Amino acid sequence: MRVRNFLTVMLAAVSLAACVTPPLTNVHQPMTTRAQPRPVQEPIAGSLFSTNASQRGMFEDRRARLVGDTLTINLVEKTAATKNANSSASRDSKLSAGIPTMTHVPLHYLQGVDLSATTSDTFAGKGASAANNNFTGTITVTVIDVYPNGNLLVSGEKRVAINQGDEFIRFSGVVNPMFVSSANAVNSTQVADARIEYRGSGYIDEVQQKGWLARFFDVIAPF
Repeated sequence: MRVRNFLTVMLAAVSLAACVTPPLTNVHQPMTTRAQPRPVQEPIAGSLFSTNASQRGMFEDRRARLVGDTLTINLVEKTAATKNANSSASRDSKLSAGIPTMTHVPLHYLQGVDLSATTSDTFAGKGASAANNNFTGTITVTVIDVYPNGNLLVSGEKRVAINQGDEFIRFSGVVNPMFVSSANAVNSTQVADARIEYRGSGYIDEVQQKGWLARFFDVIAPF
């Protein structure tokens, strides 16, 4: 019975390991949505333009403006930061004293004694840090909400399967329609509250992480 239970647990673990579970994300949810149906309105007699809000005009551009519309994001993130810090402090002190010739009989044995003390304290600190980030590419996202001022909340995900691992590119943020080009695209540098993620799942990413037991001892280790 124990052997059967052990085999069952092992098979379940292997099955879970074989399944690719998308990593947790911090982008705005949901990452996609369907366009809502709009009421059909009859066109006004004699008018050259349709009053149906669910249809676009013949000469209207195809920029995203409604929930469910898609928008292309050009990822052009490039950041660099450098920080250096130096500090130093020092202090020296010296104290000396001597006892001259003593005429008092009880203290004559202290005659000629010299006392001296020297202290020195030195501190020097130095630190440096540098970070560089370069992220380029494209991803098409979906409008999941339209704010009262017309700004668009967009979110989307691109999943690429490479051999035995998956790569996830996720993006979300608030887009001002004024920045959307005629090609229905906008640069990521013009998106407010942008959240960009590039993560992977699979055995290649798993072997680059500590095991759960090692991470547990890292948390409780007092030193």
